[in-house]
Amino acid sequence: MYSDMTQTTDQELHYASLLEISRRIATGELSPVTVTEAMLRRIAAVNPALNAYLAVTGESALAEARVAAAEIAAGRHRGPLHGVPIAIKDLFHTKGFPSTFGTTAYKDFVAEEDATIVHRLRQAGAVILGRLHLHEGAFGEHHPALGRCLNPWHEDYWPGGSSSGSGAAMAAGLCYGSLGTDTGGSIRFPSAANGVTGLKVTWGRTSRHGAFPLANSLDTIGPMTRNAADAAVMLAAFAGADPRDPTCLTAPVPDYLAALDGVLGARGLRLGVDEAYLENGVDSETVAAIRQAIAVFVALGATVVSVTVPARREATTAQMLITDSESARFHRPVYSADKAAFGPQLAAAMERGMSVDPLALAGAYIERDRFKGQIVQLFDGVDALISPVYPMVGALYADMDSHLADLQSFLGFTSPFNLAGSPSITLPCGMAAVGMPIGMQLIGPHLSEAGLLRAAHAYQQATDWHLRRPPIA
Repeated sequence: MYSDMTQTTDQELHYASLLEISRRIATGELSPVTVTEAMLRRIAAVNPALNAYLAVTGESALAEARVAAAEIAAGRHRGPLHGVPIAIKDLFHTKGFPSTFGTTAYKDFVAEEDATIVHRLRQAGAVILGRLHLHEGAFGEHHPALGRCLNPWHEDYWPGGSSSGSGAAMAAGLCYGSLGTDTGGSIRFPSAANGVTGLKVTWGRTSRHGAFPLANSLDTIGPMTRNAADAAVMLAAFAGADPRDPTCLTAPVPDYLAALDGVLGARGLRLGVDEAYLENGVDSETVAAIRQAIAVFVALGATVVSVTVPARREATTAQMLITDSESARFHRPVYSADKAAFGPQLAAAMERGMSVDPLALAGAYIERDRFKGQIVQLFDGVDALISPVYPMVGALYADMDSHLADLQSFLGFTSPFNLAGSPSITLPCGMAAVGMPIGMQLIGPHLSEAGLLRAAHAYQQATDWHLRRPPIA
């Protein structure tokens, strides 16, 4: 069935979109085995310098690719992910393989079953290349023993976190799709930092069964890809109710990919813009890039609606307090048994979480309800709020200590929307003078993922920022 691949080089393959690879596999132009072998060669050549993967599962990936090839040849095509190599953040349980959670404290943990989302990706026929680096415990920094993940655009710049490997691997052409998680910005930061597209879903839209938690009442799971269309493919494969996660929403799952092809595109989109929110404390290059993006949306038929974003300081404080306390609740038995296995940032969070004033914690949950109600009112008149991701163009690794010391500013555009449970898509919208990508968010009301994907897709059809590639040999 499959054609001779002598005319297709690895260079042509590793930066193709997920949908392009999917189409070529479905038509018989490419074999899943050929694609997987090419991607494994790419990982072997590039990953040692980036440290985006903590583990490459090459043998099992090739076995999965051979199964996919045989099924497709026999006429049993499962859909757009069938035979396509992807990678997962190393906090998802996978049967028979270690799941480190980015820390030496769990380095010997081996699950007896796949996480629900991993299971659904396998059912869709995806080939899993390996497990991607992350901040320890999906929190503040990489565990010292596991080394830093580097940004493929420039090694001096932070690749975002906690889904750092997911963003870096996508940007460097080391997979066609990846899984990330987001509790306070962990999909949005690395998507912006690496110039890729990441979707933080409505809280409860995707199952958390079989995923290590950071903060159970805030954690979300979503795709990180080259573009919005690829994100739609991945989300469609794993969104939806799960009896093993009773917090998972039972709302019907739209055909996210079909929604992109609607006649509207960005026409009719009511785009919320808060001038003070956009500009106060935000780098001038970021503001300029987002203003240019607003102009693109207007040219595509969107209407700008002036809005006022609710005060976020209390919401950010509440999100941090809830994260510390819920994370400490999960880690406490292991942390109490061996504190030395934890890195400094996560250990500090454990200490804070275990000493939280219960009245302050109660106040944080009350603040969540208040802020969530205000956000519902905000979206009464708009379909999406356009927003920065973080207040500067990139973040140098050398400056991260100061950023972590001022989390109010650093998390101010992301963590409040975890508190509200709001979905958000992050996508590139410019390039800074230093050569780093600039990202923006479109934030929407609950369960508006289809609309956010459609708006992002329309923008990406009119611009080429998502096609820019880092200067990797």
